Formats: sequence, C-alpha cells, structure tokens
Amino acid sequence: MEEDRLLIVFLVVAVVVLLARALSRRLQAPDAILLVLFGMAAGFVPGLPHVVVPPELVLLGFLPPLVYHAAFFTAPREARADAVPIVALAFGLTAVSTVAVAGTVHALLPEVGWAAALAFGAAVAPTDAVAATAVLQRLGAPARLVTILEGESLINDGVALTIFGLAAESLGTGFTLSHGAARLAQYAAGGVVYGLVTGIVIRRVRRSIQDPISQIIVSLVTPYLAYIPAENFGASGVLATVTAGFFIGTHGEGVLQPASRMVGNTFWRVLTFLLESALFVLLGLEMRQLLHEPGGHTWTGVALVSLAVAGVLVGVRLVWQLGNGPLARLLPGGRRSQEGLGWRQRAVIGFSGLRGAISLAIALSLPAAVGAERGLLVLLTALVVLITLVGQAPLLPVLLRRLGLIESDRRREEAMVARKAGLQAALARLDELAERDEVDEQTAEAFRQMLEVRLDRVRYFLEDEDRDDARPPNSQHVRSELVRAQRGKLSSLYRKGRIGAGTLREISRELDFEDPVVIRKTRA
Repeated sequence: MEEDRLLIVFLVVAVVVLLARALSRRLQAPDAILLVLFGMAAGFVPGLPHVVVPPELVLLGFLPPLVYHAAFFTAPREARADAVPIVALAFGLTAVSTVAVAGTVHALLPEVGWAAALAFGAAVAPTDAVAATAVLQRLGAPARLVTILEGESLINDGVALTIFGLAAESLGTGFTLSHGAARLAQYAAGGVVYGLVTGIVIRRVRRSIQDPISQIIVSLVTPYLAYIPAENFGASGVLATVTAGFFIGTHGEGVLQPASRMVGNTFWRVLTFLLESALFVLLGLEMRQLLHEPGGHTWTGVALVSLAVAGVLVGVRLVWQLGNGPLARLLPGGRRSQEGLGWRQRAVIGFSGLRGAISLAIALSLPAAVGAERGLLVLLTALVVLITLVGQAPLLPVLLRRLGLIESDRRREEAMVARKAGLQAALARLDELAERDEVDEQTAEAFRQMLEVRLDRVRYFLEDEDRDDARPPNSQHVRSELVRAQRGKLSSLYRKGRIGAGTLREISRELDFEDPVVIRKTRA
C-alpha cells in the first residue's frame, strides 16, 4: 500500500540522518558528506520501495524554505562590505560556470540539447556553503572568507534558478535572444519587486504578533507566500523568496521578541537540516533505478562525464577567483574591496566551491520535457555533488594550514570582548537602578557579585591586567533590565563594526537563556 511505502521511506530518512549525525560528530566531518554517502547507500538496501521524486514536490516543498532561511540569516553589514567580491562570484562566476558546463555536456553528450544542457549547467553552478564554511569555522579561518562564501551561496541560488527557469521554459517553446532577454528582465524584476512587497507586508504583520508559536507559523508560511504567487505571475519565485527573506532578516529590529527568536532559530535550524538531509536520502533511493538505466550510456562514459563536469567547475572557479582582481578593481568600491584578499585568500575561496542540496533540488525538478536524458542528468548532478563534497572538503584543512590562514583564537577573543562590554553595561545599569531605589541593596549586591564573577572570568581569558577586585528573593525585573542593557551594548558594538554577525547571534542566544521573560514565554 502507498501508506506503507511512505512510512518505510520516512523511517529510512530518519535512520540515515541519525547515523550521519552520530558519525559526523565522531569524525569531525561535515554532515553533508556523510548524508550524500549514506543516502546513496540507502538506495541499494534490498526490499526498499522504488522512489521517484516528483519535480513539483522539490520545487514547492524544499526550495522555498531553504532559500528563505539562507536569505533571512544573512549578515548585512559584512555582506555590504564585501559586496564586490560577492557579486562577482554570484553573478559573473555563476553565469560563466553555467555556460562552461553546458558546453562541456553538449560536446560530450550531443544528444542532450542546448536547453537541457543549460538547465543542467544551472543546476550544478550554485555553490552550497554549508560544508565549506563548517570546515572553515571549525579550523578558525578568517571570518571574511566565510562571509564571502555565504553571501555568494545566497545570491547564486537565485541567479542559477532564474537561468534554470528560463532554460526549462525554452524546452517547450524554443529560444531566441530577444525573447530570452525580455523574459529575464520580467522574471528577475518581477520576482524582486513582489518579494519586496511580501517582505514589507509580512514585517508589519509580525510586529503585531507576540506569541512565539504564531511567529513561527508566520515565518513558515512566508516563503510560500513569496514563491507561489510570484511563479503564477510569471516572475521568479526564488528571487521573490530571497528578497523577502533578506528584507525581513535585515529589518528585524523590533519585529521578533527574544522568546520568538530563540524558539524560531531552533525551529529553522532543525527544519533546514531535515529538508537538506531528506533531499540527499530521497536522491539516494531514486538513484537505484537511475544506476540500472543510466540513459543507455556505459558506466565508464557516465563517470568520465561527471569527472569532466566537476573538473570544469573547479577549474573555472579557480581561474576566475585568481584572475578577476584587476577587473574587480574597476567596479565602484572595487579597489577598497580587494584589500586583504591576496592570492592565498582567493585560492581558498576558489577551492571552496562545493555543491550540495540546492543542486540536487534543481536537478530533481528537471521537467519531463527534457526527455529520456532526464535521469542521466539527475545522476550526473548527484555524482558531481559527491565528487565536490568528498573530493574537496577533506582537502580544505590541508590547504588552510599550508597557506597559514588559520586564526583559531580570533573568534574566541571577539566573543570575549563582546561579553566583557555587555557585562560592564549590565553593571552600569544595575548601579543606576540601585541609585533610583528601584532595587534594594541586598538584591543589587547579589546581582553585582554574579556579574563581577562572570566579568573576572572574561578578563582572565582576555589577559586583562587592569582588573578591579570582585565585589562581594531574585527580582525578575532587575534581571531583565540587566539582560536588556547587554543586548543594547551588543547591538551598538555590531553597528560600529566591533563584532561580527556570528558573535552577535551567539551571545544573543546566551542572553535569551538568561532572560526570565524569554524563559517564561518559551515554557508557555
């Protein structure tokens, strides 16, 4: 029965995800690598039902929340500072990679038409920064490299999916240059405008909602409200979703209450992990049939084509990254944006172009109009993702060490500086409350001792020699005021560029667990 098949598939996904998570912690390897390997291996377990993933399921079920999540959690100040290298990678490199892969596939597989080859090129062109940034952050690579990779990954998803949509549309209608340019303008501009309108409306709606659960429901519906109508209007649903997510995420001050933020962040982390994991496993289950019928081609031929495509992607990216410095300096603000990006940093960025869940999602959404070669192109995409994840990710630590780009203590020191400033702000606020008799001296002294102990510990890690000696029923009001003072100082440090978005989020989460108002609302 159909219900039994769905239950079996669900159980397989759950088991694979749990195994991958357990081993990734032991091996210190990115989850994506193990999910790819286990997902593909799961497809060969005897007795499992044959799985065919409908393209509509991928487009509607997986893509909107994945791209929305990436856009929402973009670090705006850092992305703006590195706008030139991000835009050069996201727009220029994505377009060049799409054309280069399409040309390679068309040359090696002449039976694949240009429209289908371009659609495939768009599928494998966007990068997935999750695995690469996990390695970079774990080793303490410069935060700027992580910011550039994350910013590129966000924008190139929209660029690649726009190209993919036009290529898929031309499969049934043909393609002319003038028609393609007109549709591109309509597709992109319409998506951005509609996404901006959606973001403005949703932001106003969320301002009036205080309940954390209701906030989560609205956030879950938002990507679909942006994606589906935009597609029906003939615009880019992905660009609409990215625009809405970016607008809400960068204009969130006053929209999300701390309780909503804490619960919402946890919910979205789990949701995106499950969606990405399910994509890998579903592809693995579908690959069993694809491997038996590789489009009438020999396995040797399929392997050679996948290696050729992966080689083109890596080679084009390295050449682009190492050679576009003079061109980037000609752009507005380009000369300043290139400061600090020497050949070593460029080499790491160039070698960090791993592919992942978005490529799988795009490939699985290839329409039936592609014809008999659809299964082959899906298989090639899976192999390219596997090659880049398994082949490149393990070499990133070696490259970072050889190039001397590991800064393991910088992030910890930045976090300690932020904690010190926040605790000092809380102590100052406590003194103000005590002077105005809003808190009795006994309660104030208890909080003062608690904050001084924490501050001494932070100063110890910072090796701050200019330390003052620690001064020797709780009031929830006082506790909330102290947390609020620390939040204000953190926001000020971020606006001034003293700390990064990652540090801001990390310490904000810590303060969420200290705020009695947050705890009470979360438990409710």
